[in-house]
Amino acid sequence: MVVIYSDYSRARIGHFFGLSGWQLAVVTLSLMPVFVAVNAGAWVPAAGFALAWALVVVVTVTPVRGRSATNWAATSVAFAIGTLTGWTRFRSRAAAGAATELHVSDLPGVLAGVEIHDGPPQGPAGRRVAVVQDHTTRTWAVTASVVHPGIGMSEADERARFGTGLSELLDLASRTELVDEILLLVRTVPEDGAERDQWLTRHRNLDGPTVARVVNDELQAALTGASVRTEAFITLLVPESRLGKAAKEAGGGVEGRARVLYSLMAECDAQLRGAVGMTTVEWLTSPQLAAACRTGFAPGDRAGIIDALTAHTTDPSVNADVPWAMAGPSGADPAARHYSHDAWNSISATIKLPVKGAAMGALAPILTPTEPGERRCLLVAFPIISAIAADRQSASSEWAADMGEGLRTKAKVKPRTRAVDEAAKVRGLDRKLARGSSLTRPYAVATVTVPKTVRVAEFGRRLDASVRRAGFAPLRLDLSQDVAFAASTIPLGVSLTRTGDA
Repeated sequence: MVVIYSDYSRARIGHFFGLSGWQLAVVTLSLMPVFVAVNAGAWVPAAGFALAWALVVVVTVTPVRGRSATNWAATSVAFAIGTLTGWTRFRSRAAAGAATELHVSDLPGVLAGVEIHDGPPQGPAGRRVAVVQDHTTRTWAVTASVVHPGIGMSEADERARFGTGLSELLDLASRTELVDEILLLVRTVPEDGAERDQWLTRHRNLDGPTVARVVNDELQAALTGASVRTEAFITLLVPESRLGKAAKEAGGGVEGRARVLYSLMAECDAQLRGAVGMTTVEWLTSPQLAAACRTGFAPGDRAGIIDALTAHTTDPSVNADVPWAMAGPSGADPAARHYSHDAWNSISATIKLPVKGAAMGALAPILTPTEPGERRCLLVAFPIISAIAADRQSASSEWAADMGEGLRTKAKVKPRTRAVDEAAKVRGLDRKLARGSSLTRPYAVATVTVPKTVRVAEFGRRLDASVRRAGFAPLRLDLSQDVAFAASTIPLGVSLTRTGDA
């Protein structure tokens, strides 16, 4: 038995025949010159105004690959200006020999406003969890590395239990009235064999049979090239507007905010290990987060980091930490349809939910590389709508659905099946909110990363094919590839629902 999830609907339903209020206003006002010209008997100007009105309707109403024509025009102009002036090009201070403070982060694009703080010591080991402050969006975040056994071999009842556990996690986050978004990030990276090499160095018997060593070396070379590893992260995002008051009661400042975040970590940790089924939940310290950030930009650097960590266990003088001044790329250049960083290129696409619903585990093909050396990343984000905003949005959507049905009835227009289903889901949503469920507006972004020695466009097409094979529809995030890459690959709490101060 397959568990299907289809209880979702559009975030907004058009009030008037599928049009929103501002769209109806633009269409109506642009039609007024036509009526004025017709009333005056000026038929030639009326025809010209009618053509102009038709153009305005097309630009206002018709979406082009998920955006309006005006949005495409504004974004294209901004991208062209940024490229010509060099504002979008990034060169790290370390690459220019100007990095003086190694603890200060030096990251490109939307990550430029990120600052990393060490939280107060906690637990018997005195671990200091990294607290991520984004000055641009005024948010705070903490990230954990998680391990889940997966649902590939799970029965339907167990899959349904995991799904219920995730919904309970979102309800828990909503009840805290602090957590604004939960980000789940999974990276399927090529196996570099670093741990295996270290194990062989410690255990290989050089006096043993030569044939055994040759066979083991050949097996390692063959299996390493065909193997992948999975890294999973979960990030809790809290806006300053919600955290500030609670932080004052905890002592204020960065330390007070960290204490509040620690309490949220404890609540979510219990839920993650329980109903969600995580076997390991480790909240990352600053060095661990820096290493995860560096391997996000340059997957090939992981082997060197593992070697340094192993050498540090025997020789404390070996520096195994990645400084934040070098955690980002040495250079990055966003293009219209891909993102270039160091010796790698990446392509990102968002995922559109199918009308017929999605089966649990259907995202697996998106995370499956097609060739050795290819990395796949997937972000599934759950922005949590506050109870007041959710109730207001539900009431507005239900009113829009009722008005749409009334207008169709008066105009004697037969309602389409899709419109009827959307209205039914909106009314069902109101019943669930009344029973205490939380409202979220999830989105997903998939990214493929390959070396610059291969054609990234080909792997972008393969990513799109994997998305379609999983039962979804891909939408390439043109002109915003750098933002999509940062959100879906770097576990620093980049949210696509925020563009400015929160």
